[in-house]
Amino acid sequence: MKKVFYLLCFSLMFLYSCKGTKAVSTSGIKKLSAEKVISNHYNQSFNFKTLNARIKVKYDDGKKSFSPNATIRFEKDKTIWVSVKMLGITLAKALITPEKVSYYEKINSTYFEGDFKLLSEWLGTELDFDKVQQMLLGEALFNLREDKYKSSISKQGYQLKPKTELALFERLFFVHPGTFKMIEQQLKQPLENRNLTIKYLSYQKVGNQDFPKKISIEAFQADDKTAIDVEYRVVDYNPKVSFPFKIPSGYKEVVIK
Repeated sequence: MKKVFYLLCFSLMFLYSCKGTKAVSTSGIKKLSAEKVISNHYNQSFNFKTLNARIKVKYDDGKKSFSPNATIRFEKDKTIWVSVKMLGITLAKALITPEKVSYYEKINSTYFEGDFKLLSEWLGTELDFDKVQQMLLGEALFNLREDKYKSSISKQGYQLKPKTELALFERLFFVHPGTFKMIEQQLKQPLENRNLTIKYLSYQKVGNQDFPKKISIEAFQADDKTAIDVEYRVVDYNPKVSFPFKIPSGYKEVVIK
């Protein structure tokens, strides 16, 4: 349960209204430079101060599966808070800030406080607060302005691929030609045989902006596969939010080596 909860929380942390990522007709897509596609993508960044959302999660790693409900709250650039429930009972909570990651779970009475090291190793890429937040908002996991990209038109819309790929991993991004929201992000670490695919299956209107409705996350490592589906069911825009979090006394600390 400890490993499952860790991967669940940070795969959450680890996205055209209610339309899935079906093949896009390429006949009417205007050819744009990578710089223009990237600029349009960031111009459509989801603007908010706070969010409070109820979500449904489906987790399956081939050995175990479960579907908890959860509440997730954001304070932009400052805090992500998650409370996981099954049958109305709170099983675990997580609190993520730019400085650290904390969680506790009640089944085994354990807790963790530390950095993003474990998930960074698992995904094969450096992870921080900004990347977790962007992933959950349907925006590029990496800062696309920091590298040079090639733009092409594919069945999924605009495809962005780095002109010079990094040695340790490969990146590929698909952007919707109408909304310029992210359709899919692919990260590969060939030497470690690790692949991560994040698909934004549909979007909804929140605060009159495009916000993820359904997200599909698939992580492969050698012969192991972890699949996590996230559905935002109710999203409150800019509400008053609180982040109650206190590790119960007597819980045992999880040490990540």
